[in-house]
Amino acid sequence: MALSVNNRFSRIAGNMKRSAIRELLKLTQQPDIISFAGGLPSPESFPVEDLQEIMVQVLKEHGAEALQYGTTEGDVHLRELLLERMRKEGVQAGMENLVISTASQQGLDLMGKIFLDPGDVVICGSPSYLGGISAFSAYGARLTGIPFDDQGMRLDELYSVLKELKDEGRKAKFIYVIPDFQNPAGITLPEARRRRILELAEEFDLLVLEDSPYREIRFEGQPQPMMKALDTSGRVITLGTFSKIFVPGFRLGWVIGHEKIIEKFVMAKQTADLCTPVFLQKVAAAYLDSGHFEKNLARTVDLYREKRDLMLEGFRKHMPEGVTWTEPEGGLFLFMTLPSWMNAEKLLREAIVHKVAFVAGNVFFADNGGKNTIRINFSYASKEENKEGVERLAEVIRGEMKNHG
Repeated sequence: MALSVNNRFSRIAGNMKRSAIRELLKLTQQPDIISFAGGLPSPESFPVEDLQEIMVQVLKEHGAEALQYGTTEGDVHLRELLLERMRKEGVQAGMENLVISTASQQGLDLMGKIFLDPGDVVICGSPSYLGGISAFSAYGARLTGIPFDDQGMRLDELYSVLKELKDEGRKAKFIYVIPDFQNPAGITLPEARRRRILELAEEFDLLVLEDSPYREIRFEGQPQPMMKALDTSGRVITLGTFSKIFVPGFRLGWVIGHEKIIEKFVMAKQTADLCTPVFLQKVAAAYLDSGHFEKNLARTVDLYREKRDLMLEGFRKHMPEGVTWTEPEGGLFLFMTLPSWMNAEKLLREAIVHKVAFVAGNVFFADNGGKNTIRINFSYASKEENKEGVERLAEVIRGEMKNHG
């Protein structure tokens, strides 16, 4: 008798879905496709030679310890260095407030694990990061998207949703925000809007989950204060990661929050992976100590600024009338809006034929909206591929418009 497994999975397993972006990346690994799809840092930014030296150094100085299990909370020295960086951002926190995670995606997953029951409401942007949507949905959360304007989450819409929930005798578990160079929209929340979100969190007794993977990749403009730095009541939980500012393959991140939240997070992490790889933590700490980190980050920012500018120049030159896009002050992404009648998923199939790829924007909307939007990554492709890919994409869009008449 053949084994049937479909009726054996848990409810959480039933809520899981394959990542649309991860599946698309399999297709776009073909060497002749120019991919603007993934959120991939440029390999040009990876400090390979520096890391070769530092890895040898760590093995010589901390060999046995680096290859052993570690504490769930993470390497003490790395945590001290991260806390010092956070203090420069105005975040006052101690060792009891910070834990090392296996990148920020683990932070998102374990936030869902410790806070969410099936049917709980999570407030997010519309659009919002697919990894967050997927993580929270897996635990049965009901995601409510707040529409964006050119400064991010609309405060009038946010208030209306929170008031409606209160009138129903309910409240959201937390508000999920990516305040700097938001994925996918590329928008940065101004300080006044950050403060108002925190005021609403206080008024309606909510937590705020601040996802901050791109903050240090700023090309221009004035940095806005971290929401954690503005927090006076311990409501903000901040997720950070080295994936976009150092190397993604190390899978190193961190979570900062109220000590009781961090304590529960540690318990959840112990059931997930016991600890984040100790060797990689010690390499990251040694890299920070060496002074190489800031120099390489500055080079990375310059590289991505140049790629963003090249892409925006190509859009202005080649995109047909009726297509608009965001112009981010930093980060890795911009968001394109097509004419309202155009379907980005259908356009993607044609784009693949023309050997260029992007992510259809509907996957970033909790309500599956945004069918005429696309997310574009400008950090990964080379400058030559960037230029050629924009021309191919513009050609596909013009062809779709011509067919539409």
